[in-house]
Amino acid sequence: MDARVAASLLAGLVVLLHGLTAWALVEVNMEDRVEVYRGDTAQIVSMFSSDDGIGGVSIQWFFVSRLGEKQKIYYEDATMKVVDRGTPFTDRITVNVTAATGEVVLTIADVQVRDQLEFICLIKSLTDGVGEGRTKLLVFEKPDSPTIEGFQAGISIYDDLSKIGICEVKNGFPRPNITWYRNNAPLRGADDVMKVVPSITTESSGLFSVRSELSMKVTKEDKDAHFYCEVTYLVPGGTRMTETNTINITVYYPSTAVQVWVESPKGKIKEGDSIELRCQGDGNMPSSIFTIRHRVEEYQLESNAYVLANVTRLNSGDYECVSLDTDTYEELLGTTSIFVDYLDPAVVAPAGPVEIDQGEELKATCNALSSLQTHTAWFKDGQHVSMGNHLILKDATFDTAGTYQCMVTVPEVDGLETMATLGVNVNGPPEIVPPERTDIEESLDSTVDLICQVRGFPAPTIVWTTLDGKVLETTSEVELEDVITSKASVAVTSDLTAFCNASNQYGADAVAFKIKAIVHTTAAATTVRTSTISSSTVQTATAIPPERIRKEGSGVIIAVVIICILLLAILGSGLYFLYKKGKICGRSGKQDLTKDKSGKDNIVVEMKSDNTEDAILLGVNGDKQPPNNQ
Repeated sequence: MDARVAASLLAGLVVLLHGLTAWALVEVNMEDRVEVYRGDTAQIVSMFSSDDGIGGVSIQWFFVSRLGEKQKIYYEDATMKVVDRGTPFTDRITVNVTAATGEVVLTIADVQVRDQLEFICLIKSLTDGVGEGRTKLLVFEKPDSPTIEGFQAGISIYDDLSKIGICEVKNGFPRPNITWYRNNAPLRGADDVMKVVPSITTESSGLFSVRSELSMKVTKEDKDAHFYCEVTYLVPGGTRMTETNTINITVYYPSTAVQVWVESPKGKIKEGDSIELRCQGDGNMPSSIFTIRHRVEEYQLESNAYVLANVTRLNSGDYECVSLDTDTYEELLGTTSIFVDYLDPAVVAPAGPVEIDQGEELKATCNALSSLQTHTAWFKDGQHVSMGNHLILKDATFDTAGTYQCMVTVPEVDGLETMATLGVNVNGPPEIVPPERTDIEESLDSTVDLICQVRGFPAPTIVWTTLDGKVLETTSEVELEDVITSKASVAVTSDLTAFCNASNQYGADAVAFKIKAIVHTTAAATTVRTSTISSSTVQTATAIPPERIRKEGSGVIIAVVIICILLLAILGSGLYFLYKKGKICGRSGKQDLTKDKSGKDNIVVEMKSDNTEDAILLGVNGDKQPPNNQ
């Protein structure tokens, strides 16, 4: 009995082993993993081989949930193809089978983070048994660009751990990693000198956001350090890296030395300048106070600067900068020297104004005390006349007179200069500047302006007179430098001569203006000039007195008038005699000479003299012609 049971069990075991061998004949090959970006399409390939062919097998697809449970999503055999309803992949999967190659492709559209699962392909054969393959679907999302934010407050080297900054990267999958760097080297250290606090946030989309906060104990060397973050993240087929911008921190540390210097002006300093002093230590402590000391005076600085306005030579000397740390009460000292160059006002000797006679010589000097070498030049009316401290004027004339400027400059310092003036007057008799014209023609009853320019010193007295000694009114008189310009307005009622007379204690000078009055006639279209006066300029060392000119001129006029009257009387008598004898008017001798006196055949006799102011016009009847009939 026992033998029969044992034989039966052995036969069953043989059958079971044969069945198991038959199931193992279906071979299924799949990749370990398939990697894809979120939102893309994933393809999971399964390769199988079976003696039954595609018509003798069934294909099933499963996924393994996060709880480890296997859930079917697809079934296919020779008679049907079924996508399971109610699964996360119901509307997003398709399956393609290639019979010739035994390739089964599961396609998943719009892959999301939650799709990162393990997928199983199960192949059942009618005769060969069952085969199974597995693939993990890995999903990736490139994170946003990382950001960094530094703390703006200053950090003292005496403080314990202080916050340096925060780095943050959002929306990555799998979780990105943040590493802090200082000057291109990753930060590593004990917790008492450095601390990094990370925090991770899972977004509703399943993506990760990572935040990292750095705190550390700073040193003086950190004042120039650059801090930044490096972010590494996974992508299909590898790893990528990106970096943030760099940040700096403000580090407070004490000074070990203090400097003081002149910020402006650069170069030499002259009196009148404004000096800006700067004082600074090699540390950076808000608790430091800077003070400038000069002799017994102290000035507290604002923004490490102090301005000395309108300095003089008394501001020369040493200036000390004192730095006091109110936390440690440590005092540091720096020193600089300042020298203010100066140039005293120029002094001219002799002091002006100076008077010299014509032909004489004048010597003058100009000096100015200075801390540097000076340069001296003399100018007159903007023109350079002499170089050096000495001015020598020889053989003085009226052109020598005027204002001389002594300019003293310091070539080494721009703008350092001084000036003094010397007024020079040259004594001498008046000299009248020759007028442009002295013969003037003006209409009768008009007004003419006469101008006379006179040089001389002392300033001459100018009087306007006429030939008969009448004094004319001076309308204006202007003195410009060494020239006096006098002006007189004369009413033209007849021909006249006006004199400009200039005199001072050294002599006199005069000039005559001959004015010719012009009368215009309309009856005979003939213009008769009532008089002709020649002109001349009188310029002598001793001018002819106006009284003498008037007396001589009046005598000549009276003599000429008398002679003219006598000649007219003789001419009139002769004409009358001929008229009585009938020798003038033809054979009859009875013509009336008084008829048509104003006609065009009238005979007019003009008698004039260069020395008379009136012309006598007579007709043949001896009557005097009125001016409007000339």
